Formats: sequence, C-alpha cells, structure tokens
Amino acid sequence: DPTGSYFTSTGSILSGLVTRSLTQYVYDPTQKSMVLVPDIATDLGTPNADFTQWSFTIRNGVRFENGTRVTAADVAYGIKRSFDRTAFPDGASYSNDYFLEGDAYRGPYRSGTDYAGVVVKGNTLRVKMARPFPDMPYWAAFPAMGPIPERGSDPATYWRHPLATGPYKFAKYSPGKSLTLVRNDQWDPNTDPGRHAYPDRYVFKLNRDADQTDAVILGDSAQAQTALSYDTVLGHDLRTARRSDRLTSGSGPCAFMFWPDYRKITDIRVRKALGYAFPYRHWAALAGETLGTTAIPGTSMLPPGFPGRQNYRVLDTQPGETNPEKAKALLRRAGYAPGEFRITFAYADDNFSARRKDLLVRGLGAAGFKPVPLGPLTYDELFTVLDDPKAPVNVRTDSWCFDWPSGNAWLPHLFASDGDHNNAYFAEPAVDKDMKRIGRLPLDKQPAAWGAFDKMLMKHYYPGLITKYQAVTMLHGTKIAGMNADPVYGMPTWKDIYVKQ
Repeated sequence: DPTGSYFTSTGSILSGLVTRSLTQYVYDPTQKSMVLVPDIATDLGTPNADFTQWSFTIRNGVRFENGTRVTAADVAYGIKRSFDRTAFPDGASYSNDYFLEGDAYRGPYRSGTDYAGVVVKGNTLRVKMARPFPDMPYWAAFPAMGPIPERGSDPATYWRHPLATGPYKFAKYSPGKSLTLVRNDQWDPNTDPGRHAYPDRYVFKLNRDADQTDAVILGDSAQAQTALSYDTVLGHDLRTARRSDRLTSGSGPCAFMFWPDYRKITDIRVRKALGYAFPYRHWAALAGETLGTTAIPGTSMLPPGFPGRQNYRVLDTQPGETNPEKAKALLRRAGYAPGEFRITFAYADDNFSARRKDLLVRGLGAAGFKPVPLGPLTYDELFTVLDDPKAPVNVRTDSWCFDWPSGNAWLPHLFASDGDHNNAYFAEPAVDKDMKRIGRLPLDKQPAAWGAFDKMLMKHYYPGLITKYQAVTMLHGTKIAGMNADPVYGMPTWKDIYVKQ
C-alpha cells in the first residue's frame, strides 16, 4: 500500500514504476545524485513566508489505470490516509509530526474525511502545517503523498493491487514470492517529467538467495541477460562482476559514525586523534565489506550524492586511512602521555561484537589511548547504555539514514542541542542558530548552505567521525542499460532502465 510504504525496496519500486506523488526524483548522471522535480503537481509547491502552508496545483491529464481522472480530491484523500498509524503502523509519520492537528487527526477511517489541514479548491491543494516545514516538497515525493481514490481503498485489501498512475501496473502479485508489472495504457508520458516506460514488463522474484542470484546473472544465460539484482554483490563475486563490466555501484542513504561524547572529550585534538586511530578498513572487513567498494570511506558528515555536499578532508590522511603516529602526536600536544587518556565503550555479548571490541582495543592502544571496554552486555543492556546520557562511556557507535536529501533531514537530528539522535551530546548555541537559519532558507538555497555548514562543523568542532558510508554494488545482465544507483533509496534508477536489442 503506497500509504504504508517506508522501506527502500517497496518505496523505490512504487515511486519509480507504479504510483505517482506530488513530486518525484530524477537521476542526474553528472552529479550522480537525485534531483527533486514535479510529478503530478505542476511545480515543487508554493509556500507562505514561514513555511507553515504549501499549495500544489494538480496537472491535467493524469489518470488511474482504470481510466478515471486523478483530481486534487484524490490526492487530498491519499494525504489524509497518511495520518493513520493504526492501519499503516510502518508508514512514515511526517504528516503527524508537521501537519496541522497531526497529533489529533487519525485519518479518514478513524476520524472521518473532514480535516482542516488539507483544503481543495478546484485543481489546487493547500496543506497547512502545525510548524514550519521547509522540506515539504521532499515529503511530497513519498508514495504516501499521492492520489488514492476514496472508493475501494480499504487498507485490508488495497495493498494487493494499488491503482497505478505511473507507467506500469500490477498484473500478478504473490506476496513474498513474485510481482509482475505490465504497461499501464492510461499513463500519459506528456504529464510525467521523470518516468519512462521502456521494458514491456518487470518480473520481480522475491526472497531469493543472493549467492544464487549472483551466479545466475554472471552466468549470462538468455534469461539472465535481461535480469538485474538490487542485492549488494557478495564479496567473493566482486572480482568476477568487475571483469564482466556489469556492476552498478554508488552510494546509499546511510552513514555510520563513531561519536566522542562532546561533554567528556572536550579537546578537539583528542577527538581528531580518535579520527586518526580508528581502524576503518579492518572495521569494515569484520562485517564482510571492502572499504572503497562495498563500503565508502568517510570524510564529511553529509554522504556522497547529497545535494550541496563539499569534498574536503579535516585529517591529514586519505579517507579511511589509520595513522596511529599522528594520533599519538596529537595526544602529546593535548598534554596526554601514551596510555593516559581513557576511551570507554560498550559492546554486546556476541562473537561479532567481541571481535570488534578486540579490534578497537588494539587500534586505540596502538594510537596512545587506554581502551576500557564495558561488557559484554546483553542487547537490552547495550541499548540502555547507548541511550543513557549518564552512562559510564565516552564514545558511542551509531548510524543515520536520511529519508530525503536535505540537510534538514540529517544535520539537526545529529547536532542540534535537542536533536533526537544527538548521541555525541554535542551542544553549541551558535551551531543551533545556524542550523535554524539554514533550515528556513528557500529550498533551492539550502544545499549550498548545508554543504558549507557541514565543512565548518567538521573543521571547527570535529564532533565525530564517519566510519563508512553505505555503498551499493548491483549486478545486471548484458542487455540491461540505463541502470544507475539511486543514492536516496540505495536502489536502481527504475525510471531509466531499458533493454538493449
């Protein structure tokens, strides 16, 4: 069901091929990034002065697969469904978080269709907010922000065949086994600024063994020539995949961090020393990854493919390079003898965590720190420690994945004094003020401002280090073309794929 779709696989397939929303993404091959463009709306929306109201005009000529014309009222009904956390418990909650009365309205099935936050007038849709929401055009690209007809939209059954507005529609769906999409003859490419309909059909085979999938595609049988996979290629198949020239690589939406507690490790030289000391390559290898191929070395906070991201380095090493001697030199300059500065971290009671603990003990010790592991802990105990600001640790490991490529969806969560994922306990009033200022700039001004802010934050504060960015490495057959890596979803760019004859 588009309203409940919040997973990268279902979200990208629905948005790329089946259902349309107010806005959408297209792939920019020059920047290797996704660009936000209109979809069934004529533009990216018009806000009022403080971003507490957005207006969208719905295009003419958009139809459901049954031939019914899509109206602004259909979009409004789709938006109203997005408030229902009971019918769609796995769906994103941004409507509840930002829209007018989002904490009280429960969607059309529980609260009725009379909702003051969405107003329809002709082919114009006006959405009212409870607080400023400059990123509304990004939320508008989710499948949940598209048209759904009131009749026949029962959440208990609609997921089996959501009505298509994109170039493909459901032909056959066996949950957990397969999905076949065929052309939607009611889709008009003249109304769609981003999608194409090149292949005659898509046949998705679900829950397949990754090893077997790699072997089939690399075998290059007649069927494999028009096949692709969005599983990351397994390490032992990488060399063969590279030689075949059928590997699509790029970045995904996630980054992984090592956070010094800003309240306890107050000297930037010590925080930078941790950056030199961290065993990046071995850390990735323990997870079966190769830094530079199946994982990307970290530099900036914003990941690759992020609009406005700047390429820079804070440390005097190549990204992903460990240098214990530089770490020792920084610790000496900060006034600490070898083995004097204690680094305390928690680890879980499983073999993988124990191996990572041993790796950190060796790496931090070689760099002049005194590593003090806390554990082994049960996972309940571990998460309690990681979430407890008073826990007896001074570093934490963590990750963050963006829902859309805006600094608002990334940096304030991690670095605002009241950020909901500020596991470094970083707090600087000037930084808070700067993030609020940038977050209220017009949408087209924000990327450059967030990129500059990211560079300033890392160079002046170095609040943490990126252990790796998510990478995607996907196989495709010899006749597949137009397949790139979508860094928003970490999936193929479905809209552009075609079969070479």
